[in-house]
Amino acid sequence: MNFWNRRTVGFFNSRWLVFVSSMWLLSCAGIGYLFGSLSPIIKSSLGYNQKQIAGVGVAKNLGDSVGFLAGSLCEVLPTWAAIFIGALQNLFGYGWVWLIVTHRVPTPPIWAMCILIFIGTNGETYFNTAALVSCVQNFPKNRGPVVGILKGFAGLSGAILTQVYALINAPDKAALIFMVAVGPTMVGIGLMFVVRPVGGHRQVYASDGSSFTFIYSICLLLAAYLMGVMLLEDLINVSRWVVILFSLLLFMLLLLPVVVPLWLGCYLQLGSDVEESLLIQSQKDENDKATQSVDANEVILSEVEDEKPREVDLLPAVERQKRIAQLQARLFQAAADGAVRVKRRKGPRRGEDFTLSQALVKADFWLMWFSLLLGSGSGLTVIDNLGQMSQSLRYDNTHIFVSMISIWNFLGRIGGGYFSEIIIRDYAYPRPVALAVAQFIMAIGHFSVAMAWPGAMYISTLLIGLGYGAHWSIVPAAASELFGLKSFGALYNFLTVANPVGSLIFSGLIASTIYDYEAEKQAHMHHHHRGSSRSLEKVFLDALNLEDSLKCEGAICFFLTSVIMSGLCIVALFLSMILVYRTKIVYSNLYGKSHS
Repeated sequence: MNFWNRRTVGFFNSRWLVFVSSMWLLSCAGIGYLFGSLSPIIKSSLGYNQKQIAGVGVAKNLGDSVGFLAGSLCEVLPTWAAIFIGALQNLFGYGWVWLIVTHRVPTPPIWAMCILIFIGTNGETYFNTAALVSCVQNFPKNRGPVVGILKGFAGLSGAILTQVYALINAPDKAALIFMVAVGPTMVGIGLMFVVRPVGGHRQVYASDGSSFTFIYSICLLLAAYLMGVMLLEDLINVSRWVVILFSLLLFMLLLLPVVVPLWLGCYLQLGSDVEESLLIQSQKDENDKATQSVDANEVILSEVEDEKPREVDLLPAVERQKRIAQLQARLFQAAADGAVRVKRRKGPRRGEDFTLSQALVKADFWLMWFSLLLGSGSGLTVIDNLGQMSQSLRYDNTHIFVSMISIWNFLGRIGGGYFSEIIIRDYAYPRPVALAVAQFIMAIGHFSVAMAWPGAMYISTLLIGLGYGAHWSIVPAAASELFGLKSFGALYNFLTVANPVGSLIFSGLIASTIYDYEAEKQAHMHHHHRGSSRSLEKVFLDALNLEDSLKCEGAICFFLTSVIMSGLCIVALFLSMILVYRTKIVYSNLYGKSHS
């Protein structure tokens, strides 16, 4: 009995159980990615025009991206309390929106709707922060895979929730809002005592590699399965029982990662306590040596940057490396003799730890911020307007594109982190070059929407989803490399503000204004052609209701907007390449010689 009690306690204290539970929590925390499905319901029920619904979308983006309060509270409150606050915000915000849309309560002003959407969406920032902080503390040696998988599930949640909604099969479209209000709240409350830092895991086990490989495989299988199911449901009129079967298989795939903590906690015999103690002590000694070596190297590399003549950068690659190596050798010898008397600049250098105020005066930080604003802001505009885009191009099922862009967003986050890691580890080339590639892919996607070719929405959701997702695995990693980890939370939260700012410009000002202009022009033309056969009174009544019935049809609705966003993605590409040029030496020093 004691054996099984010990195994049970070990299972519930397993860091892998926390990780898997965090995956489940974030699989319903990407509420913002469902706005493309929610916006047509809100717009038609409340009689909003495109500019008004775009304003609601901007409020959603602000709630999704502004996580300063969540980050601060997660530092002083236990994890379960932060998750509980997020669940209550989600229930209150979207629950009240559901009551408004179904006309169970009076319709408030537009600013009140924006506040409710902000509160509801901001709840997911608590889910994200609690999950990421807990898992990074539990897996300090595997931060890259952990963050990539968790952020990927947040991006995939739009497709998961859409399939769950298909299972409900409610005739009332407002039921989707009710599901968004209740579903994540129930999952958050159910897991709030499981997702937490469990501590005591500073060592690396031999089973970690195979465990992460297994979970990566499930992630790819889940994305492929959801893509196949969504396409099948869109192209073929499947029966109710088939939808139920698809949903059950989805739940099985989501539950499958729990095999890892079950296997490790109940069947796999780990090393003895003595072996673990020896391993911990050995790693502590290695870490101390590594830290001393890294500290010394950071000082030397910083001094090299100060001491090298400017003409060195103009030399051929072989000669430049030779001159820098000679200077490094002299500085290492001087450091060993205690004779380094080089004057240091005020403040840190790129690659060292910056505070937010120190980073804000650096050109590299603003290049990254504006590149993110143009790239991810244009992608978020497409995500928020997918419902109107697909309707204007006469696609019947708008949910399929919401699900597809969620899946491609998921794969973009995983792929962006994976390939950018190859670029820096194998070639010592700046990580932002992968960001430039992602922005070029997005530019093609926006241009495809503008041209409205047959199947353009399928191609554009693929390209824009991949590019948008890649931003959120490349930018945080590049920021940590260039500006350090000491104030990474503040730096990251400031960078994420670029997302709603871009959406405000592209969606709230450009896209909505052009859409309403074209819709009003079409409506006036329609009334002009039909006015001769209708009574004067009827035409007058229709004119009074014109603002409530504005709807644009055809490629013209988003043609100019898509062309503008395609051009701005090219501008973002150039900003990223400027950042690549400015940081090439930094990455070469951090990761070794370039192969170029």
